[in-house]
Amino acid sequence: MKVVFDDAQRRHDPKFFLSSGAPKPNPEQPRRADILLEAALRAGLERVVPADYGVGPVAAVHTPEYLQFLSTVFERWQHIENASEEVIPNVHPDRRDGAYPASAVGQAGYHIADTAAPIGAETWTSALRGAHSAVHAAQLVLEGENWAYALCRPPGHHAFRDLAGGFCFLNNSAIAAERLRRRHERVAIVDVDLHHGNGTQGIFYDRADVLTISIHADPVRFYPFFWGHADERGVGAGLGYNLNLPLPRGTGDDGFLQALDKGLERVAAFAPGALVIALGLDPSEADPLAGLSVTTKGFGRIAEHLAALHLPTVIVQEGGYICPPLGDNLLSFLDCFSLIYR
Repeated sequence: MKVVFDDAQRRHDPKFFLSSGAPKPNPEQPRRADILLEAALRAGLERVVPADYGVGPVAAVHTPEYLQFLSTVFERWQHIENASEEVIPNVHPDRRDGAYPASAVGQAGYHIADTAAPIGAETWTSALRGAHSAVHAAQLVLEGENWAYALCRPPGHHAFRDLAGGFCFLNNSAIAAERLRRRHERVAIVDVDLHHGNGTQGIFYDRADVLTISIHADPVRFYPFFWGHADERGVGAGLGYNLNLPLPRGTGDDGFLQALDKGLERVAAFAPGALVIALGLDPSEADPLAGLSVTTKGFGRIAEHLAALHLPTVIVQEGGYICPPLGDNLLSFLDCFSLIYR
């Protein structure tokens, strides 16, 4: 099996985010990718570099207005006197159906939900190549691989069609699902990150061809706060095609797996042709974002339950931040997924 990763994905190097109003070093660091790549190679995966797919697969998910903003705003930001080193919003609209601002400052507020997604000189390049990793992994599966692992960095599941946030710029899981839709009438996304996949939910919320399921820390007191509640089921054609399974803070292996099994019952009822796993390793008991308490063995158990579906599968890396067991958590997941999928 393959791990898809491009060295350019390391070039995004954010310095800053606000946590409870206090400035802190951004935890979405390039070294995450080194740790995860080393673990994937220990699991026996073969590294491949994604092809250059251009902007097309990304534009299938994100608006052209947003992509133009992401690709140009850093250069425009440099012309603002006394501006911050990275593009960081300081104003947000209370509506999104009005006039579109011409200024970089106004557009930053419109297109970035929070202060955890600063845009630097290399952000667009890294995010685009991360998206290409997701596309390439999906293409491998379309061409006959049972499964492939896209080591996407920066992550993506908080990115909406036209909104960055939570360390995310391009929604890699959604991009992979859209690619799989070229062959499969129905695709399921199962998100096992610590945080709700609000961007993924938003992208597919009115669609019946992609089922979105997210198991995550209860947002009533945890990021992203405004999305991820159990009563969010979809709208229009998508009503009944979104399932959120929020968990109490501190939930460990058994509670997580119970919720996952509920989600997989819904997957079975949907009967998809392919699966995207939005793999967050931040539910770990040791993760610095500290929300859930999944063990290293627990990640292997999660993988076993997902692999038992025996669907063509793209595993897309989402969160999971630098802590002692980070690499071992991925190794546990990949080893167990490979063992059960045989």
